Parts: sequence; structure tokens; C-alpha cells
Amino acid sequence: MPPTPTASTSSDPFSEPENFDSRNDSHETYTAWRPPTATTTSHTVHTIDNITVEPRSFDPSSLLPGGKTALSGISVRAFFLGIALGISSVITILLAWQQIRLWRVSFFVSSLCVFHFLEFWVTAQYNTRNADVSAFLLGSNGAAYNIAHGSAVLECLISHWLAPNGYFFDPDSKISVMIVLTGVILMFIGQTVRTLAMATAAGNFNHIVQTERDVRHRLVTSGIYSLLRHPSYFGFFWWGLGTQLVLQNVVCFVGFTVVLWRFFQSRIEGKFAFSSSSLPPYLLGIIADNKVFNAGEEKHLVAFFQNHYVEYRKKTTVGIPFIA
Repeated sequence: MPPTPTASTSSDPFSEPENFDSRNDSHETYTAWRPPTATTTSHTVHTIDNITVEPRSFDPSSLLPGGKTALSGISVRAFFLGIALGISSVITILLAWQQIRLWRVSFFVSSLCVFHFLEFWVTAQYNTRNADVSAFLLGSNGAAYNIAHGSAVLECLISHWLAPNGYFFDPDSKISVMIVLTGVILMFIGQTVRTLAMATAAGNFNHIVQTERDVRHRLVTSGIYSLLRHPSYFGFFWWGLGTQLVLQNVVCFVGFTVVLWRFFQSRIEGKFAFSSSSLPPYLLGIIADNKVFNAGEEKHLVAFFQNHYVEYRKKTTVGIPFIA
């Protein structure tokens, strides 16, 4: 004998109103419903490694326009990144076909579009609980980030008009062609490694350095992490330098190299920490977070995972020169 249905109150914040009939109720009634502003979650307790873990609360109102996980905000950013990628790619092809060296600028814009799209897509695919609007990294890096990339474009344009024969080599010489090809290869390797790192780490990846261990976190040592300890840093470092080689920028190449190295060295090892007042804003723009790091990330990882991380560190490398 089948059980008799009983009335119950759903804990699903997205459930339809009681007695809602999608066939008969008016369209206005349906579209007028919005997620409640109060957090509504089932109170399920999990145990991980004998540690009680409370479920993370979810505020449905964050899905509304202006919220950090607003679907409207995500779709708008994805749409305009796609438009920018399409336009810049077409311009790159047309300028390269006509052998106009300014194709490097539109190619750089295309690479930025791909980078920012992949930052969100990989997060959404493999680290869904952290997939919010900020995962695009479009606005969270601050104005200085945009100034840095704008400076790179500006140097390329100025050198094209003021130094048409190049700084040191003719732009059409074999050496210049090799420099550009090297830059493209570095960009491809850097982007690929960073994307693989984020996908492999999945929920263990975070754009912000964690100073306290989340019991859900695990030490990832498989895939790309079996070779590199900080593959996302490795990827961004070489990707950034590759962009400047493609643009054939001298000033920005030196600036990117110095600031990126100091940033990742301080972030990993906790040495030579610097604040936003110690370097020009246009150089600070290429780093992800302008903070003073009193303790390196590896010190936190040793504290989190103890001997497991110490042994893992002996078997891997960072892949950035002069950072152990």
C-alpha cells in the first residue's frame, strides 16, 4: 500500500509557491516571485577527518541583479568578453594578413579576453561554489591592473610610430620574428598550465591566499601539481612575460619581469614584502593583489599539511627563476 502524501514545508528556497499551477496560474504571478532574502538551508552536518563541518550558508538574494553570483552580471560579462574577443580576433587576422605590425595590439586584447573568460569558466566548471562575478577577475584587480595593460598597449603604439625600425632590431628581421614566436609559445604554455592548475585543484583553488585551513582543503599532488608546486603562479608569470615579447615592449617587459617576480617571490616565500607605495602604480597593476605578505604561502601550507607538504616540496619546483 503506497504511503499517503502528507503536507510538508520545503526547505528549497527556489520551490514554487504553495498550490502553484504552472498550467493555470497567470504569467504575472510566476514572474513576480523572487528568491527570499533570508538564508534558507537544510542543517546537515558532515564529518571530515573526524572534524565536524557545518554546511556553508547560501543567500539566494545573491542571485539577484547586483549580487555576487547574479546570473545577469555573469552573462553580461561573458557576452562582452565574447564580443571583444571576436572583434579583436578579426582585426588581428586582417592586420597580420596585410603585414601591419599593429596586429600585436589586437592579439594582446584577444589574449586578455581568453584569459579572463577562462578564469571564470574553469572556476564554474571545477570549483562551482566559488564561481561568482569576481571570478572573471575583471574588476577585482583594481584600476592599476587596467593601467598596466593600458601602458603595455601604449608602449607598443608609441614604438610603432616613433621607432618604426624597432628599439634594437628591425621588426621584420629574423630575430624579431623569433622573439614574437617565443612570446606566443610562452603565452600558450602559461595559459595552459594555469588552466590545468585550476582544473586539477578544483575546490582547493582560491584566488586569495588562505591563512587559515579549511577542513575541506586537500594537498593536491597529482597532475600538473606533480611537477610544479604553484602552477597557477608559474602560468601567469610566463604568460605575462610572453605578452610583452609579442608586443615587443622593452620598458614594460622589464617592468613586468621585476614586479611579477617580486610579487610571486613574496607571496610564496614571504621575503622582500612590499606595499603599494613602494612601486609605481602602472607596475603594481599587473599583480593580482597589492598587499604586504608577512608570511609566505608555503609557510601556511607547511602549517596546514606539515610533513606531507615538506616531502612534497622536495620533489617539485616552482618554475620561476630564483624562487626555490
